[in-house]
Amino acid sequence: VLAAFAVNTLWKGGGTGRIDSIAILPFTNGTADPDADYLSDGISESVIDNLSQLPSLRVMARSTVFRYKGKNVDAQQVGRELNVGAVLTGRVTRHGNNLTISTDLVRVSDGTEMWGHRYEQSMSDAQHVVDGIAQEISNHLSLRLTADQQKLLVRRGTQNPEAYQLYLEGLYYWNKRTPDDLQKSVAYYQQAIAKDPNYALAYAGLANVLNIINDYLDRPTSEYLPRAEAAANKALQIDDSLAEAHTALGFARAIYDLDWPGAARQFERAIQLNPNAANAHYFYGQSYLNPLGRHQEAIHEFKRALELDPLSPIINANLGTAYYYAGQFDLSIEQQRKTLGMYPNFWVASSRLIAAYEMKGMYEEAIRERSTLAPGGYPYRPDPQELSALKRAFAEHGAQGYWRESLQILKARSRKFYISPLFYARHYAMAGDKDQAFEWLQRAFEEKDSSFELINVEPNFDSLRSDPRFQKLVQRMNFPK
Repeated sequence: VLAAFAVNTLWKGGGTGRIDSIAILPFTNGTADPDADYLSDGISESVIDNLSQLPSLRVMARSTVFRYKGKNVDAQQVGRELNVGAVLTGRVTRHGNNLTISTDLVRVSDGTEMWGHRYEQSMSDAQHVVDGIAQEISNHLSLRLTADQQKLLVRRGTQNPEAYQLYLEGLYYWNKRTPDDLQKSVAYYQQAIAKDPNYALAYAGLANVLNIINDYLDRPTSEYLPRAEAAANKALQIDDSLAEAHTALGFARAIYDLDWPGAARQFERAIQLNPNAANAHYFYGQSYLNPLGRHQEAIHEFKRALELDPLSPIINANLGTAYYYAGQFDLSIEQQRKTLGMYPNFWVASSRLIAAYEMKGMYEEAIRERSTLAPGGYPYRPDPQELSALKRAFAEHGAQGYWRESLQILKARSRKFYISPLFYARHYAMAGDKDQAFEWLQRAFEEKDSSFELINVEPNFDSLRSDPRFQKLVQRMNFPK
């Protein structure tokens, strides 16, 4: 009877049985200064990154667990919500150049503490603490690791404590995803590299920021992607095992170089190195599989990314975008509404919802969604006069009126802000002006627009596909047959 009880307890997770999933909640900043958030956030994320290298452990991604930041939550309840076997909580307090880091590992099934520790270290030893926490978690989850997997738990990329702190600040501002914060992130990563020119993680971080920053600054892709590619290559020269650097290089190879086989190799290598990297699955689907029209594979990669990062706004929104490119507009609308239910002001979901409404001919719904957009950016919220004109144009002239008036709104916006030529091409194509559409498509190609690789699957261009000019552009994209 006792033996049966013991086996049953272990089976239910109440004993010391192996656990194969974990959530690392954002560590609390115990310092009075809110500017020290970068330290508590960075240590949490470093532990996530270390553990996510282990193929036998499912680790919830940063954007999912950081939804709980600043909330007084119960670890056991969070574990149930995220469907994981264990939850780690922590607290970081800085006293001058010294750190106090306390941790608590909780088994979700019964709420028992599996491990807890209090570290008293100098700032220069912060990386050692991260490695120690990752190793202790591995031990207490009873993971059976090979010698090579043990090495994955130690990701110390620099011996320079100042470079490490600057790296954590770059990571902190990268995750804020505003134009100003992304520029700060670039500056901090560059400072980290200046302190340690062989800091591979800092180069990888810099590459990831430069890959996306033009979308937030309304600047041409050509201003940033060559620098991103150079940073990713430098990271891999120093450490070829960095999944995030392979992901960043795969993005640049696809978007800027149009080197599709090279992009595939980088994304596949990133996933091989770190199957838990949600971003690797996401960018593989978004930047490689989507443009090639491999829709079901792209949707599969987005769903895999969501298993690892279920609360990510961008992954949720772009799963809907993958449905859109596959011509599954009803599923796209459903997914974007779901995303906006979680993140009501997320402009990516709103913009793709508008696009799906437009392709369904639901122009009244598209106009209503436009009225909810935040000011600035593209697509942006028309002012009341523009919105009235758009409604009137649709009521009087139908879809053609809608697109022509929308084009006028776009032109007005361009007097103050950079507008991608691809947006003009889409509007002219939908308005029926093929010559203007091709003129702007040519400009978009010459500028290496970051969305140009999607021309072969973008429904806005369906009316252009039979035109020889379109086929010539597609040929120049070097898509594999």
